[in-house]
Amino acid sequence: MKRNHLVNLALLALMLLPAVFTFSSCGSEDGPDEPTPSVTVTLRQQTIAEGAEVDAETTTVLTLTYNTTVKVASSTGITLNGTAVAAKSNSQTTMAVDIPLSLDAGTSYTVKVAKGAIVSTNDASASAPEFTLNFKTKAATVIPPAKKLLAYLWSQYGSKTISSVMAEVNWNHRLADYVKGVTGKYPAMNCYDFIQIYVPQNNWINYSDITPVKEWFDAGGIVQLMWHFNVPLTASTVPGSDGSGVTCTPSQTTFKASNALVSGTWENQWFYGQMDKVVDVLLKLQDAGVAAMWRPFHEGAGNSCAKQQASWTTGWFWWGYEGADTYKKLWVAMFDYFKQKGVKNLIWVWTTQNYNGDSSKYNQDTDWYPGNEYVDIIARDLYGYTAAQNKQEFDEIQATYSGKMVILGECGADGSTSFANISDIWGAGAKWGSFMVWYGSNFCSDAWWKNAMSNAYVITRDQLPDLK
Repeated sequence: MKRNHLVNLALLALMLLPAVFTFSSCGSEDGPDEPTPSVTVTLRQQTIAEGAEVDAETTTVLTLTYNTTVKVASSTGITLNGTAVAAKSNSQTTMAVDIPLSLDAGTSYTVKVAKGAIVSTNDASASAPEFTLNFKTKAATVIPPAKKLLAYLWSQYGSKTISSVMAEVNWNHRLADYVKGVTGKYPAMNCYDFIQIYVPQNNWINYSDITPVKEWFDAGGIVQLMWHFNVPLTASTVPGSDGSGVTCTPSQTTFKASNALVSGTWENQWFYGQMDKVVDVLLKLQDAGVAAMWRPFHEGAGNSCAKQQASWTTGWFWWGYEGADTYKKLWVAMFDYFKQKGVKNLIWVWTTQNYNGDSSKYNQDTDWYPGNEYVDIIARDLYGYTAAQNKQEFDEIQATYSGKMVILGECGADGSTSFANISDIWGAGAKWGSFMVWYGSNFCSDAWWKNAMSNAYVITRDQLPDLK
């Protein structure tokens, strides 16, 4: 009996042995149970919403705020469009993480945060859940060329001056090339005149060909435009292909400026017909990306502001001959018409007479000013002036038109009287925003140009930024 009992116990042990081994084997494959985190990490706030459209320049970081204090645990677990970014703890709160963003305009982005990339600072086993964010940036803001140019001019105003030269009547840059030959540097700006826009089809000038202006612009130069607005001598005069039959001088024409604003008159037809020709060219330049300083109806007051009135105390151009009110209406009519036609590439420059250089004999011409909303820059034309006279003019104009940039619209010699050197003018405190030297007998000497272009505060073409 005893023996049989022992045998049965042995058999029972053998039967139980596989079950024990099986149990032990299962426990070995699963390993020990993972510890339960002491906290749960959840996202509470994000500074960019899913599907949002943001500004590329101002959006430089994505901040994720959690319900507990967190830290970045993995340097590769956070990506922007698949590229790892070095996230870091927020400097203001320990419950947030900052993900730096380097964004381009008009682009779609995806931020991914892998599980385990952000964890609790108190319990590293407590991980923030996986996170994905899709958003995009706004299309790039295109700054209109005229605004870009005006902003640049303002950025230099008071510390530097823009050098410039007038083209010789027609559209060219021959004098600018000459200055380059003398000084080794091009003036920053070249001025072109629409003076012969009225000329019928001919083989010596074609304003529809903007190549001379485009060449200058593509080389990095600033473009200035002006218009000696010629009118026929009489209502029946037909301008010749040689440029004859027109004038700017009121005593030489029957053209009445006030009639230019009266529908049905021959003056009105000429006024708007010539503006249409100019608009066609301006729009071509605009399509080519060319912005320009625009100086129409210059020196409007002429001698009109003389304190002692006489037969000669009038405007010396037809646009100023009938007085301030008509002059301002002409300016506004052009401004509005150009705007109506879609011209957006101009910086409007008005030329003051400023006592005509002698406040004892002339009143100021403020009555002729079209108004701040129609003028961007104030200009003054001076010939044969000393540095001290430049200083007086500059200070008076700047004080009269506070908030406006003041430039030398034209300058140069006056007969045998030379124009002061730029170094002397600048030293005297007349810090004109730009100066534009006239051609012909008014053109300044080689020595004058060498003096001007050698000064650090005179901007030459090679120093200009990309203004396209």
